[in-house]
Amino acid sequence: MKLILFVSLPLYALDQLTKQLVMRLISSYEAHIIVPDFFSLVNVTNTGAAFGSFKGNNTFFILVSIIALVVVTVLLVRRRQPDALRDLSLALLLAGILGNLTDRLLYGHVIDFLLFNLHVRYADPWPAFNVADSCISIAVVLFIIHSFRKQKRTG
Repeated sequence: MKLILFVSLPLYALDQLTKQLVMRLISSYEAHIIVPDFFSLVNVTNTGAAFGSFKGNNTFFILVSIIALVVVTVLLVRRRQPDALRDLSLALLLAGILGNLTDRLLYGHVIDFLLFNLHVRYADPWPAFNVADSCISIAVVLFIIHSFRKQKRTG
């Protein structure tokens, strides 16, 4: 429960605050260059999934998000042996799901605003993303690390 209060909720609040600022200060598809040829703030809408895939499926993603939200919340609050990496991953995942779900319910799309140009072929620039997306991505990486550590301990 502490992770929800001290990780999930603050990150959810940061996600929503930054999106509100972007909607107020940056016009749609306008770029505010922060670091030339590397990083810009934009205001892009996304009705699909990661990297703009599966556009126009907002209702489907709302349903999937609600199911994921319930599952992650149950996993976080049920009593079991503490596992810091697993629990942190779940808390980050909860923040990310909640942040993007809120957008879908309020606006019918997700608001993305962080745009990096990593100068990588086929991803030039990298697709815009937000704080919630970052939470989800970090959670996935932590889950992978956790699974390798767990396999190493049992193997």
